Amino acid sequence: MTRSPFTLFTLAIMLLLAGCSSRPKLPDFTGSGYLADRGAVRIWRKESAPHSSHLMTVYTPFSDSATETTEYQWQENKLISIERHTAGEHPESVTMRFDQDGSLSFMQRQLEGRREALSPDAVALYQFDAGRMLKISDDLLEGRVLLKQGHWSTDGTVTLCQGGEIRPGFDRYSTNYIVQHQQESGKPVSLSWLEAPKGTQLLLVSKDDVCTAEPKAADF
Repeated sequence: MTRSPFTLFTLAIMLLLAGCSSRPKLPDFTGSGYLADRGAVRIWRKESAPHSSHLMTVYTPFSDSATETTEYQWQENKLISIERHTAGEHPESVTMRFDQDGSLSFMQRQLEGRREALSPDAVALYQFDAGRMLKISDDLLEGRVLLKQGHWSTDGTVTLCQGGEIRPGFDRYSTNYIVQHQQESGKPVSLSWLEAPKGTQLLLVSKDDVCTAEPKAADF
């Protein structure tokens, strides 16, 4: 997949400003995302009082099937847990929990057939990554960059995971890529894409059903 047009569009979206304060408030449960160097990142987020956030990121690489799912939780604006699960040929799980003062209270790394501890530098890197992802999520939502997902039909419509149909405003390059991918896979495909005030960006085309991994607000 040629990614340079998408990358340029991503940069443009990331620079969007919130605009007027008269914009309606976003719901407490939202989806957003962006294109990384080697894959797509989808982000779901739920806000609850007081000052608590639950963030789930799903990184899907373009070159293999080693999907990486990470969940972060904050209470009163303090990071309290990180859980990361990497699927694929070499599965791995990492769990960390923190006290309200930021001290590590539980840590476990599960590899194939064994468990091991994480080094202090590795823990610090996970904490830094949590803060980075929260800031990225803030910026995307500030710019009204919102994630949509569903099943593609050959007439150009998409049946959304939450129900209903929509015709995304994909450009010709994106539409041709979707059609080509569907023809090569020989089966229906599902899509993830971003909608923002400045336009629409294709994020992911998959032969797997992206809706099965989409969290529901009530259960998140």
